[in-house]
Formats: sequence, C-alpha cells, structure tokens
Amino acid sequence: MKDDPEGILLVDKPQGITSHDVVDQVRRIYRMKKVGHAGTLDPMATGLMLILVGKATKVSQYLMSMDKQYAATMRLGQVTDSQDADGTVTSEHSVPELIEDNMREWMQEFLGDQYQTPPMFSAKKVNGQALYKLARKGKVIPREPRVIHISQFDLTDFQPPEISFLIRSSKGAYIRTIAHDLGAKVGCGAHLNVLRRTAVGKFRIEDATKLGELKEASPTLLRKKLIPVLQAVPSHAL
Repeated sequence: MKDDPEGILLVDKPQGITSHDVVDQVRRIYRMKKVGHAGTLDPMATGLMLILVGKATKVSQYLMSMDKQYAATMRLGQVTDSQDADGTVTSEHSVPELIEDNMREWMQEFLGDQYQTPPMFSAKKVNGQALYKLARKGKVIPREPRVIHISQFDLTDFQPPEISFLIRSSKGAYIRTIAHDLGAKVGCGAHLNVLRRTAVGKFRIEDATKLGELKEASPTLLRKKLIPVLQAVPSHAL
C-alpha cells in the first residue's frame, strides 16, 4: 500500500526476549508484515536495535555492516558453555590479584584486526544448521574463524571479579567471545554477564524507544518515530 509506514525504528530491546520477538511485536504494533532488523542481540542483551519497517528492509545489509558499540560487564573466574550468563558454568578458577593497569594493557592487545571463531552457542549457520541447535545436543563442530576489527576497548569499572568496559567492534564480532578470551589471557577464565548495545553507526541508544512506549503510542506518533531511509542511508547504498 502506498500509505503504509516505512522507515527505520530505533528500539531499546529489553532483557529476556529474542530479536525475533522484538520484530514480532513491532509487526503487531504497526500492523505490518514487512518488518526486519539490522543486527541480532542475544536474549540476555539489552539496548539498541534497528528495526526496519516496510521498504526500509531493502537497506538491511548496509545497516548491518556498520560498527557497533557496547557497554558490558564480565565475570572473572567462571567459564560457561555459552560464554555468557545464560549458559552453564563449566569451570571455576580463583581470580589472581590484579591491578587496573594490567587489565588495560591486556585489553589494548585486542585492538585492531583479528581472527575470531564464532561460539557454538550462536545463530550462525554451518551447512544449513544453526550452531546453537547443535550445541544444545552437546555437539561441537569446526567453525571457520573470521576477521573482526576492534576499534575501542576501554575499561570503565574495575571491581574484580567483575570488570566493566566499553567496546566498539565491526560487524560479526561476538562480545562474549572477547570476554571469554580476555579471561583466558588473565588466566582464570571469564564469561559475559551484562551486555548493552549503545550505538550502531551514527544511531544512539538515547534516541531509541522502549517497546512498552510504542504499544501506548498513537498512530501519528508511531509514524513520527520512523527515520526515513533517505535520511539514514547515503544515496549510493540505496
């Protein structure tokens, strides 16, 4: 329909639901079938999701390619099978005495390009099968490492065994894997226990709307919440 709403909606995803759940709720709120998103967030994660309504779904690949920023907290001394707090603890280790400067130095070693192997508990598909479905059956299969880029990795709070940080990464980076690998570098293991996406490219969490607010919004306000594609995406990407 010519008058169907279209554009990019900034949503603040709550904890405990999937990215697909967010899309489903926006479909019902806008009474639109053609709704997608530009980047998955795990159920335990919160924060910014770019929801694409109507013809905006055509620019999903461009939007997915943008850098993402996260505020996160990791728990040293506990390793989980999923590398985050939703998983089962597989090993526990005593946390060595640490000083902030050491942690900052280890974090700086992650900056730049690097190979990262996707975790088994992920939505990535290998031979048509989602890895997490295999992981739930106790299976582990070889995964192809891929190049990611970390442009920022800053310590924001140092309260061992919990360490908080701000990180900016390229498309496809698993922040829980970064936390897992940093824990290995420290020597005691770690898992991610808080993850909040604060930015995607130029889009910021401060401009996002909670699902509850969208449900209460008038049709006029719902349309105003949509960022026009031409305003959000350069013409060469259309």
